[in-house]
Amino acid sequence: MGLVPAVGEGYHCLMLNYITHGTATDKSSLLIAHGLYGSARNWGVIAKRLSEERQVVAVDLRNHGHSGWTTSHSYPEMAEDLAEVIAAHGGKMDVIGHSMGGKTAMMLALNHPQAVGRLIVADIAPVAYSHSQIQFIDAMRAVNFDHVERRPDVESQLAEAGVEPALQSFFTQSLDIPNKRWRLNLDTLARHMPDIMSFPETDAQWEGACLFLSGAESDYVKQEDRARTLARFPKARFAKIPGAGHWLHAEKPRAFEANARAFLNA
Repeated sequence: MGLVPAVGEGYHCLMLNYITHGTATDKSSLLIAHGLYGSARNWGVIAKRLSEERQVVAVDLRNHGHSGWTTSHSYPEMAEDLAEVIAAHGGKMDVIGHSMGGKTAMMLALNHPQAVGRLIVADIAPVAYSHSQIQFIDAMRAVNFDHVERRPDVESQLAEAGVEPALQSFFTQSLDIPNKRWRLNLDTLARHMPDIMSFPETDAQWEGACLFLSGAESDYVKQEDRARTLARFPKARFAKIPGAGHWLHAEKPRAFEANARAFLNA
């Protein structure tokens, strides 16, 4: 892609829509991949701050935001999507991925080792999880758009479905109010929930610099997963943000930014 989007402008690279912050500098450009039910917009504040030193590209993963909808949703496919964006930005980038985006970023590094400079995996491990996030799809599907004119109309319906306030606000960032729909392919995400909660079996290793940054109050990255993580990422380092849970970048944005900046600039 020969065109360079203006700062903050949405752009498409084949499958994925992305938002660019800042301009290219002598530091490696950074790619950010959001988690399940998220979007590039969720990372706007952190992306803007990190773009003071480097160009930052935040993507909408497939079946999310303004990116394309597909009937499939696997980590190898999502890794290929990211590889296309990186190829359009010079062929190599540092990468941050949170939760589902973290698994996608790990898969990218394992399948395209030359495409990734430094890797930050936020509050996720390369393992299968026994829980599901299907209850939130059920809550979003239950929204009656006949009674929706504004975001608070949806938040009140999600509250009635038992969704906590912080997640109400998060989910409604993926609303398309004029067209009375979600910018989430709920059918595909529901069908592939087992794939989303798992991680592909692979013997591949990635030898690059990697930081597994987790919330100290989260149970997503456990001590017993460390051996499995190091088998795939032998140079992995581990750090925790005090007082943060799974949504560490939203709960402690300044601490997340400081850790990310220090690691990327090391």
